[in-house]
Formats: sequence, structure tokens, C-alpha cells
Amino acid sequence: MRFEFSTARRIVFGAGVTEQIPSLAAGYGERVFLLLGGTADRMSHVLEALAARDLATTIFNVGGEPTTETAQAAVTAAREAETDVVVAIGGGSVMDTGKVVAAMLANEGELSDYLEIVGKGRPLREQSAPMIAVPTTAGSGAEVTYNAVLSVPQQQVKVSMRSPLMLPRWAIVDPLLTHSMPPALTASTGLDALTQLIEAFVSNKANPLTDGICREGIQRAARSLRRAFEDGGNTEARMDMSLASLFSGMALANAKLGAVHGFAGPLGGITNAPHGAICGRLLPCVMQANVLALQNRRAEDSENPGGDAQGDRNHDAPQLGTQAALARFDEIARLLTGKDTANASDAVSWIGDLCTALGLPGLRRYGLSTVDFPLIVEKTQKASSMQGNPVELSEEELTAILDWAIG
Repeated sequence: MRFEFSTARRIVFGAGVTEQIPSLAAGYGERVFLLLGGTADRMSHVLEALAARDLATTIFNVGGEPTTETAQAAVTAAREAETDVVVAIGGGSVMDTGKVVAAMLANEGELSDYLEIVGKGRPLREQSAPMIAVPTTAGSGAEVTYNAVLSVPQQQVKVSMRSPLMLPRWAIVDPLLTHSMPPALTASTGLDALTQLIEAFVSNKANPLTDGICREGIQRAARSLRRAFEDGGNTEARMDMSLASLFSGMALANAKLGAVHGFAGPLGGITNAPHGAICGRLLPCVMQANVLALQNRRAEDSENPGGDAQGDRNHDAPQLGTQAALARFDEIARLLTGKDTANASDAVSWIGDLCTALGLPGLRRYGLSTVDFPLIVEKTQKASSMQGNPVELSEEELTAILDWAIG
């Protein structure tokens, strides 16, 4: 057995830990570049504490999901401010933009030099500038991941900048910051976290360390996502979801994801659907497709135990083995339902019921059309997340998933 595990240099979790931000920032210099997802009024206490330490603070607002243009504007502003430390307080979009800024402060060249697909995809050479990541939602786990997702509207695609050198120095996770999330945002971000935990758990890159993190995170999300949705002031539920989000980020950074996130990039590029809503809508049908595909592969293997070159080309066997991969889906069902006798079909039903309870619409509501299916499938097959899916899915299987998810 051989694996690696990477995460933020330091993680601080707990109610009220945001009070540590000013002292941590002061340890890196006098000039702070502060990225926010909302108005500065909400973080007035942080701004006042930074000013009390005589720290010069430049504020940059990230509205909605970041584009390459947004990220470039932030990089330019941070360089002009001669930034010593980057502080990103917000959802995944804010933290992703912050990671790009921190990376570009320490590395020469243009942003396009380091972007996948639409850029040159060059590797970073230098460790990112100091960054403090502070999530205000419970979903992306971006405070402990080493990639940043940016939208390119002109090409209707989302692209990544990724490198272990992009990991934040500090992840400050304060569940109190998530209490103000409205129900719809609670639902979409929470479904993102649950999807990341499940995909990392069944990934062909899973390892014993990510397995433990995923098991704990899945149980917490299962018992608390609906409670947080129904009662935003539920302290226990909010803490559970902040932990589930944190664990999901740690897991995806070290075990890859799967077909849900393979679809999410192309779908996010051509629809106006929130990332978490896409994940939630796709999750039960991707799980069902994976289970059926694994069962079919198992049947094929039993009929042709010696295998053949053509079969090897047509589909890759899961790293865990087909039977072990199927067992993972049964275990997910037990984690979600708390029932010892639950199996994979129960997991699919449970998640479907959860999405209904959270009011998740079909993707047609967000502008998806059947005419988009061929292009989406083509892009999904090329997505890096597909490398972690427990079984290779055919074009027909991917199209069937979209046909269900469109609603």
C-alpha cells in the first residue's frame, strides 16, 4: 500500500476562531489583501481588528462564481498593493480566487500560463504567498484543497489551476459564520460536501486515511444537512456540516472524485445552476449507474475469467476490485440510513428523498437542454475527475444519467 496525504499547514476549528485572523495575518507582514464574498459590513469586526494592528488592508469583492477575468483583476490588485498575506473569507468561489492570487504573487508570468485546458497548464514553481482561508459556507472544503476552479464564459467551460503549492497556510473554520446561510444555499453547499465525501469514498484512489475521514463526514452530513436546512440556527447541525465540508475537502484533495464532478464542470459552464445543485441532482443517478456498471462488469468477469485484450480496453477494473467497490456502496447506505441491512439501492433512494426534501429541481430549470447532451458527455469523458470514478462509464451510460437529471 502506498499513498500521500496533503492538507493546509494548520487547521483551526471551532466557534469563534475567526478572532485569530488578525494576529495570524500580522505574523506575515503589514499589508493584507482581503477577499470577501459579501459586503464588508458583515466582517466589520475583522476589519477593525486588522486596523487596530496597523495592518493596511485592501478589500476585493468576489461576486458569484469567479471567472478568469475576476481572478486576473484580483491578482493585479494584489500585486499593486504589494501584498504580504492573502485572507479569503467566503464560500468556495472566494477561497478559490484567494488561492489563485496567493499563487500568482509568488510565481512569475500570467494567469493563463498556469490554467488547464484554456491556458498553457504550466506547473507552479514556487510555494504560494501566505494565505488564510476562512469558509463562510459548509460545502466546498476549498480551505484545504490545492486547486481553484474558474469559469471561462466565452468558451462555456470551467477550468482549474492546481498544485500542491497552492495549499493555504491556515484554514480557519468557524461554524458560526455559516448560521446566516439561507436554506437554498445551505442545501446546495451541503449537497456538494456530501457528494465529495461519497465520491472520494468510492474513488479508485481512496486510501485508509481518506476512508476514515469520509465515513465520519458522511455520517455527520446524513444526520445534519436536513436539520441545518430546516433550522439555520441549529448549532449542532451547523457544526456537523462545517466538519463534513472540511472533511470532504481533505478527502477530495487526496482521493480524487468521480463522474458527478466530471459532469459538474461542463454543466456549470453552460447552465446557471449552482455547483451544489448540480452535484445533488446527479448524485443518486451516478451512484445507480456506477452500481449497475460494476454489477455488469462482475457478470462479464465471471463469464470470462481469463479476460481478453478487448475487454481490458473497453473498461478498467476498479483498483479495489469489482466486489470490493460494490461493497463500498452498501456501506454508504448503512452510513446514511443507520440501518445494518441497508444496501446500495437504499442509498440511492435515501439521497433522492433528501434532494426532494431540499427542494432540488431538475437541471432543465437551470437551462439544460437535451441538445447539449453530446457536448457535455464528450467533455465529461475528458474531465480529470473521471479518473477517480470506480468504473469507466460508457457514452450511453453517461447520456442516461443526464436524461434522468434534466427532470
